[in-house]
Amino acid sequence: MKRAEDRYSRNRLFVTPEEQLRIAQCKLFFGGSGLGSVIAECALRFGFENIFIIDGDNVELSNLNRQNYLYEDIECSKSENLYNRLKRINPKANIGYATEFLDGNNIGKYLEGTSIAINALDFASDVPFLFDEYCLENGVSVLHPYNLSYAGFVTVVDRRDTLLSQLGGWNDFELRMGDFIISNLEKKGEETYWLSNVVEALKDEKKKMPLPQLSVGSWITAGLCTKVLFNIATGRDVEIFPNFYYLSVL
Repeated sequence: MKRAEDRYSRNRLFVTPEEQLRIAQCKLFFGGSGLGSVIAECALRFGFENIFIIDGDNVELSNLNRQNYLYEDIECSKSENLYNRLKRINPKANIGYATEFLDGNNIGKYLEGTSIAINALDFASDVPFLFDEYCLENGVSVLHPYNLSYAGFVTVVDRRDTLLSQLGGWNDFELRMGDFIISNLEKKGEETYWLSNVVEALKDEKKKMPLPQLSVGSWITAGLCTKVLFNIATGRDVEIFPNFYYLSVL
């Protein structure tokens, strides 16, 4: 049996023993386990050992191109399967899950005691905004991750004047966020034609379809999120919305 300290021995020089202990004790809450499934594994392998996941969805075939599930998981609970996967990676980690959707009635119940929250919920209602409101009221920083297919994007909400709802309501929120990202990247001199073309094509689609996303973006975003989680957990400064973290392979 390997010693417990061997698990993170390759983190040395990048993470001090004191920092490793702090992140192990930090309680992460994942609202949604689609993109959240990839982020959760990256964070667990880094050393975050207190994780709670909530999602009422089941795994679908179309999830397998970018989410952290297997063919055999199809039609089974996302959160339960993610729980089982994470426990196989670190059986001693404190991981919990719930197989239901967050709503205005249960947010407080599940978020109690959270250190940092990851809001990876679908914008199919105002629940993602309620999630942020509750976290702000209780001093919890919230990460909003986005898979941009060939890039990753993460922004942090931790003050009332940084709420994402200032971009508008939940209906078509992802498209407005896409416009926000493109506009701000252009100001920084980044190439955005590949993303702006997709956003405009989505606006022209007659039938409302799920957003196209690639596995590349999921893993980039997971890496960005894990670094931001580490910074918050160890007391480092982080960029706050409307500032953001962005990384592209293009």
